[in-house]
Amino acid sequence: MPGKKITDHQVQKYKQHRLKLNQVAAAAKAGLSERSARRIEISEALPSQRESRAWRTRTDPLTAVWDSEVVPLLESDGALNAVTLLEELQRRYPGDYDTTVLRTLQRRVRQWRAVYGPEREVYFAQEHPPGRLGLSDFTVCDELGVIIDEVAFPHRIYQFALAHSGWRHAVVMEGGESFVALSAGLQSALWRLGGVPEEHRTDSLSAAFNNLAEEQELTVRYAALCQHYGMRASRCNPGQSQENGSIESRHDSLKTALDQALRLRGSRHFDERAHYDALVEKIVGRMNVRVAVRLAVERAMLRTLPARRTAEFEEVPARVSKYAIFTVRGAQYSAPSQLIGQRLTVRLYSEHIECWLGGTRVLERARLNHCDGQRHPRDIDYRHLIGALKRKPGAFARWVLRDAMFPRPVYRQTWERLAVQLSEREACKTIVGLLVLAAEGHEAQLAIELEQLIELDQLPDLVALSALLAPRPGVLPVVTVDLPGLAGFDALLGEQP
Repeated sequence: MPGKKITDHQVQKYKQHRLKLNQVAAAAKAGLSERSARRIEISEALPSQRESRAWRTRTDPLTAVWDSEVVPLLESDGALNAVTLLEELQRRYPGDYDTTVLRTLQRRVRQWRAVYGPEREVYFAQEHPPGRLGLSDFTVCDELGVIIDEVAFPHRIYQFALAHSGWRHAVVMEGGESFVALSAGLQSALWRLGGVPEEHRTDSLSAAFNNLAEEQELTVRYAALCQHYGMRASRCNPGQSQENGSIESRHDSLKTALDQALRLRGSRHFDERAHYDALVEKIVGRMNVRVAVRLAVERAMLRTLPARRTAEFEEVPARVSKYAIFTVRGAQYSAPSQLIGQRLTVRLYSEHIECWLGGTRVLERARLNHCDGQRHPRDIDYRHLIGALKRKPGAFARWVLRDAMFPRPVYRQTWERLAVQLSEREACKTIVGLLVLAAEGHEAQLAIELEQLIELDQLPDLVALSALLAPRPGVLPVVTVDLPGLAGFDALLGEQP
């Protein structure tokens, strides 16, 4: 075969077959070409007994420039590749070096690097004893193209894995890589696992490390979290993702498995978030079945869990303004008007917030994130403000929060049509009346009626819609009770013995 040297064994096999076969057949049996067979016929020595060739088959095209031009360039920067060097030679010596010398230049550069080049990084494979190391990391999963309730769902997945057995736990997360997300995901994994590893490793998560500090020390909250579970915190070196390879490789395998499951499912659309969470949990469960034997060994080496979980939230103060709005981490939320002027303690969880007034929880909302590109995202519940707006409907037209008040797109479309075809006063009165009806429990049914009116190019009649959606008066059945005569009781008493 071209590029392979003929061995003594092949020559001996050829000679054995040559005693019975012709030259072509014997060469084929020994894995030789016919040309090599003819050379073997002429020579009596075995390949190992021949002197190695010390001469070149053609003149070296780089002799004139290799030591004087190419080597100094490689010594100045060993990362220069052969294509760049050839282009430089062509600029310095026009017409002397064409692309036919590229292969020779590549081979010479490779040989030079092997002997004189800089030291290369060496990777050290590690052994992971059972129960020693657990790893955490986040990975962006936007490329999966998941759609929930007809809206694109940008998200991350937090993943925890044991280095020895490969057991893993994954949690879908909205928003960034916050400490609250890390705490919630890690504690969920440890309690699902039923034990605690000796060491917990992450990369340069800002939720765990003060990366701008000179010593890059642990954050206070992350240190307290690890202390609560009795784990030693560690991190890989910045920019060295291979040091966290036990979790990085699992990101790829998990996203590949999710993508294949979505393809097999035939759709990336989900009616609600819980259905997608269930799919992720199912895929992770299938992966953990493969490591059940190794997990049984490692589970026995894990440390015991503490008596309870530690806090999975962060507390921040917030004051409800006169606009019935409070702001948390740049996101605005509405509140019932009764809370205006109150200072709340807001607990930030990874997926929701809770508002506490003293020891009473007064409000719970889904947590907003900044993934949609809005600088100050808003979550305005029209039910909180519709009572005050009902008393001042004229404020709706130029209200700062007007566009955030519509519970569904059809309500916004109705307002746009009202604003064009009616006076401002009448338009405001009508849309506020519609929102009042929606707040009374008719949001979905009223939306259907408004969609039909838009298709018919008609404006809503508030009085007619109120009558349509008003609860029908109940009709009580007429019940006639016939009382028996007292004489009948006397008869019953007379029949007793």
